[in-house]
Amino acid sequence: MILQALTEYYRTLADRGEISPPGWSTVNVSYALCIGADGTLDQVISVQTEQKKGKKTVLAPQPMTLPAPVKRTSGVAANFLCDTSSYLLGVDSKGKPQRALECFQACKSLHQDLLEAVDSPAARALLAFFENWHPEQAAEHPALIPCWDELMAGANLVFRCDGSFVHEDALIRQVWDHHYQAAEDGPQMVCLVTGERGPVENIHPPIKKVQGAQSSGAALVSFNAPAFCSYGKEQNYNAPTSKYAAFAYTTALNHLLSDREHVYRMGDATVVCWAKCGGDVYQNLMGWALFGQEPSYTLTDLQGALKNLCDGSPVELDEERLDPNMEFYILGLSPNAARLSVRFFLHNTFGHFLKNAQAHQQRLEIVKPAYDKFDVLPLWKLLDETVNQNSRDKTPAPNMAGEVLRSILTDTRYPATLLSGVTLRIRAEHAVTRGRAAIIKAYYLKNPHSDVPKEVLTVSLNPDSSNLPYNLGRLFSVLETIQSAANPGINSTIKDKYFNSASATPAIVFPVLLNLAQKHLKKLDTGLRTYHDKQLTALLSKLGEGYPQRLNLPQQGSFQLGYYHQTQVRFEKKEEK
Repeated sequence: MILQALTEYYRTLADRGEISPPGWSTVNVSYALCIGADGTLDQVISVQTEQKKGKKTVLAPQPMTLPAPVKRTSGVAANFLCDTSSYLLGVDSKGKPQRALECFQACKSLHQDLLEAVDSPAARALLAFFENWHPEQAAEHPALIPCWDELMAGANLVFRCDGSFVHEDALIRQVWDHHYQAAEDGPQMVCLVTGERGPVENIHPPIKKVQGAQSSGAALVSFNAPAFCSYGKEQNYNAPTSKYAAFAYTTALNHLLSDREHVYRMGDATVVCWAKCGGDVYQNLMGWALFGQEPSYTLTDLQGALKNLCDGSPVELDEERLDPNMEFYILGLSPNAARLSVRFFLHNTFGHFLKNAQAHQQRLEIVKPAYDKFDVLPLWKLLDETVNQNSRDKTPAPNMAGEVLRSILTDTRYPATLLSGVTLRIRAEHAVTRGRAAIIKAYYLKNPHSDVPKEVLTVSLNPDSSNLPYNLGRLFSVLETIQSAANPGINSTIKDKYFNSASATPAIVFPVLLNLAQKHLKKLDTGLRTYHDKQLTALLSKLGEGYPQRLNLPQQGSFQLGYYHQTQVRFEKKEEK
């Protein structure tokens, strides 16, 4: 299903001229070797361009459409018209001069075989270059000396002749297309993507720019041990994929991964999404609704579009018509050595995904502190609430991101690991943040429990709730307020010492805290003392005569929500004053 969806996406982009044709791919190039008509190397020029990287502007390699590079392992395999100094110049900084010479000879043979019959000035100049170039003299060549270190570092190089890039020559492009199509010499099998019979690809092109994977690329389809093979087939013949389909799905996926504005990081997973029809407006809206992407439209336009799409009505956004019934895909990939593992793959209509994401945001809605700048909580922010932000590795549990995203977009129960992660952070830090309170609220709205009634799962404080754990949480917040009022500027409050025990064993802790509160009240002036005393009396009247010996995990969730709601009321009153 993944390969079929990506291949179909490739066809859509190819029809619109937005992606490389078969046999060609986008390669990042740093330098051009300028050669004369007789093949002599005249100079080396940089083709790098200024690109934004975060807040800085840096020089980075320029993407160019070039003959598709081969998949390299440990052997020598040359590329056509573009490669590193090892292949095009026969020199590198790896300390293996003999191997560099072998690379150059392989590259020379490839170009001679393909360009021998081409009647083109550029082809003749290139053949003359390979015929007359001597790798042993490269270090002394005046054209190479100024940028020697950069060339030896493994930068990609192309050829330039008579003011034009060699790979733009029409006759040379025709030769490469013919060579690529004639190279289909694999065994005849039925392609599992297209369903057509023909030669299949042995090694699929690499997938690049997946966070944590090898920079040279990793394989999405790969068989590297006998245990994974069957019926005597070797390597990717176990998943027969035609040469066209292998090129199409890898090119489409690399195209998605190269668009950094629409690539998201969820834990150790790199996430991409796309609509069947192509275009980035669908991606922009989904990125804002779910992943916290900065909106490129006004908030009013986004909210209006979201409402209409969730109701099943098409909308116009950025002069493009958005269809709620358009097929939409979300794919999460994680690194696994030289291979990729699929964390999740979700397929549904765009409107259905948006409707589920909107329902998730409504469950998360909770009163927020004045300093919180997030109108809605993106998924990465929720996952951060389960991680110690002071630790070196701030990555959430590997499987959690996929489980949470799947539960949101399929509108199913949230995973228990999400609640467990939040509970552990609250116990460790004694802090109920907006994100943690929102997760507790959303979790029990979607995963109902009798000990967490809906009366406590509100956006803001519910003063009429009779739920005992909820009111105990409110009482703890009031006791903390009294202590802070009696001791202005206090470094640590009862929250730092008693929060966990108060939420777990209230019968042991609250009598001690109430006795302490009476001593704090004596330090306050009459007006404050009366105000806080009334709050205590009102809450104690809801608790009855005794306190429960223990609170289970769901009841502790009610306690934490009560504490959070009451604390936000406290800060709101301070702002009004």
